[in-house]
Amino acid sequence: MLSKCLSLHPHPHHHHHHALLFSNPKPFFSTLKTKPYYNSTLPQKKCNRFSPFAMTSSSSSSGGDHHHHQSQSTSPLFFEPDPTLTNDDLKPTTSDQRTFTGLEMASLWVGLVVGVPTYYLAGSLVDLGMAWWQGIATVVAANVILLFPLVLTGHPGTKYGISFPVLARSSFGIRGAHIPTLLRALVGCGWYGIETWIGGEAIFLLLPETVKQSTLAKPLPWLGTSPVEFACFIVFWSAQLGIVWRGIDGIRELEKYSAPILILLTCCLLSWSYVNAGGFGHMLSLSSSLSNSEFWSLFFPSLTANISFWATLALNIPDFTRYAKTQKDQIIGQAGLPIFMGAFTFVGLAVTSSTKVIFGTLISNPIQLLGAIGGVWTKILAIVGISLATITTNIAANVVAPANALVNLSPSKFTFRKGAMLTALLGIAFQPWRLLQSSESFVYTWLVGYSALMGPIGGIILVDYYLIRKANLSVRDLYTLNPKGAYYYSGGYNLAAVAALIVGILPVVPGFLNKVGVLGSVGGVFTVIYNNAWFISFLSSGIFYLMVSSVKRNRDNQQQMEPLLPQS
Repeated sequence: MLSKCLSLHPHPHHHHHHALLFSNPKPFFSTLKTKPYYNSTLPQKKCNRFSPFAMTSSSSSSGGDHHHHQSQSTSPLFFEPDPTLTNDDLKPTTSDQRTFTGLEMASLWVGLVVGVPTYYLAGSLVDLGMAWWQGIATVVAANVILLFPLVLTGHPGTKYGISFPVLARSSFGIRGAHIPTLLRALVGCGWYGIETWIGGEAIFLLLPETVKQSTLAKPLPWLGTSPVEFACFIVFWSAQLGIVWRGIDGIRELEKYSAPILILLTCCLLSWSYVNAGGFGHMLSLSSSLSNSEFWSLFFPSLTANISFWATLALNIPDFTRYAKTQKDQIIGQAGLPIFMGAFTFVGLAVTSSTKVIFGTLISNPIQLLGAIGGVWTKILAIVGISLATITTNIAANVVAPANALVNLSPSKFTFRKGAMLTALLGIAFQPWRLLQSSESFVYTWLVGYSALMGPIGGIILVDYYLIRKANLSVRDLYTLNPKGAYYYSGGYNLAAVAALIVGILPVVPGFLNKVGVLGSVGGVFTVIYNNAWFISFLSSGIFYLMVSSVKRNRDNQQQMEPLLPQS
């Protein structure tokens, strides 16, 4: 009963196509033959043979040129997948590859959350004048908001088994997808270097004092750091490559087994601070030093900065959800993010505030704190804990997206492994020790700044997928350069998406330039826009893209109807 007359039933078994389509990946690329294009608006009496790609076509995949409206109405076009658009890392995942349960998705997020940068988040807000509970509430609120784009963007990954670069082809065009993926990759490479430097600091902590006091531990002006610290950085950099080399399975295993260890070590640190400080009285006594108006003027840029913290993952989350067993698994696995972030920032704030009581001075850096505690076993636990926390965050958050972006750029030259290697090399080129030495605030300025890039990309992709295409994609058209393909647009670029991206970014530029000191004073409106960069860029790009795409779709539909009108 698999054979259907496509003129009557264009999308047989639409909701269950993946088990059939990708259970054996070979037919996906080897058995397709290019068929001649014909106008499907004419009645077709011939019953077409059952084809997997017949099921991947979307009946409501609008927003492109008029050819794809025709191709998706009744009879499927058979395009040969272009070898420049695919390899084993870009193909949709098969049923055998979909092994992530809800627990493993949650473990992924535990590994991502537990790290040195997250440890600072609530504490930095308290330093700016917030009460302890306001700082934690701000972090939790930001992650509750971010949970929506995370789950929504993760949906096509699980439904179609496609990665972020392939998903981006549907909205930005087959070639235009390089724009959002490379922007995301650039941010990932920068963070990879910063996180690796933090891991290198943990190794430096373990070294004997004689080495730390030697001439090799003194900074060299041309290098920007000391040879010993740079060597620690390279050691940690190299250690990560072993896990990266194993691919997504190595990452999944690392996150799965690291999560309980990280939770245990976090609880140990919290217990130590509670016992030695005689409770959390000092933290609980930290009241707000801000007036009502001062609090709100701080709250919104802080909310934006905390959203930006995982705004990168909110884009490329399909890179992970494509391996989820079901939609339920990806949703349940991600639902714990606000809880994990709230809990770990509470630990960071509680431990930091207790150091004032224990040592008489505030120690906000967890690496310095573990060094101050002293003892051989403490140092060993420190190196294990911080290394594990850094690697689990760094590999999942900052390697997968750039590696997939490079694979998408040139599938014939790059594999996931090669892309990960280049990402790691670019992480060194960013010289993270200079970034962190120049100003700690640079990282937080950067957090808000790059949200102006991540926000509009997210807005465009979600509007395209949900409002324009109604969550229906033609998988075969994502892998073809045929001009009649649904996502070819104008020479492979969707100009509406590119224009919407620019519309989202431009208003934030004056505020960013003012923040980094390039521009003197800018109007108050630009400061407000910058402080709310992710929200404003997300909404402005999404709304602009929806308007332009709707106008274009109406115009294309009208052009299709005109030949059918009676001639006078």
